[in-house]
Amino acid sequence: MTSPETRADSSIFPRCAAVIVAGGTGERFGDVGGKQLASVLGIPLLARTVEAFDSAESISEILLVCHPDRVGEYESAVRDSFELSTSLTAIAGGRTRQDSVGLGLDAASPSTDVFVIHDGARPLVSAALVDEVVSVLLGTDGIAGLVVGHPAYDTLKRVEGDTVVSTPDRSEFWVAQTPQVFVAESLRRAHAKAAAEGLIGTDDASLVEAAGDRVRMFEGPRDNIKVTVPEDLAIVEAILASRRLGDE
Repeated sequence: MTSPETRADSSIFPRCAAVIVAGGTGERFGDVGGKQLASVLGIPLLARTVEAFDSAESISEILLVCHPDRVGEYESAVRDSFELSTSLTAIAGGRTRQDSVGLGLDAASPSTDVFVIHDGARPLVSAALVDEVVSVLLGTDGIAGLVVGHPAYDTLKRVEGDTVVSTPDRSEFWVAQTPQVFVAESLRRAHAKAAAEGLIGTDDASLVEAAGDRVRMFEGPRDNIKVTVPEDLAIVEAILASRRLGDE
């Protein structure tokens, strides 16, 4: 976890590229149209996600990595939903999420200093959170990455099949989410090393860790959920409605 004294001046940022991954098929969502275009209070879910990054002061460009068959469709859904103020490039993703992120890194400006990786299906992310994690990364010596998440509050069980074999100490575990922010050089190197060695990571932080660089956790809001099944949309809409009431 980070402390306030590590935070940099959030009004000054180097070149930061956001890679928003929306390349999955959404099979678990169970809708032909897919979760990325599902309506969330009248706006496509993916557009709500992109809007947060478009509003973030730290972000210089947005790379939207889409399912290869839906690049134009996803890009249009975003551009038709609100007026962008940040450069956005939509590209086709790869066979795996890791491949898709790699393609996003390749499409970004060579002068990128920081990468912010985020799931397109996490529409409750805020511009303030994006700016804060970038600032903390820049203001903390000796780390290559920062992962938004929160401590595991539920009891965890290690199982084989459906049989419990142990109950680990949950105080050692955090739930990792996105955004995940990285020094660009470290993330590029980690992806290249993973590709050369055939390593498949569970997230980008795992690749950076495997490359020998230090990654820290940043405690974020627990409502930063990833939409996976249709009933998640009701949760997202309820939280957004609550936020609107709080702003009034």
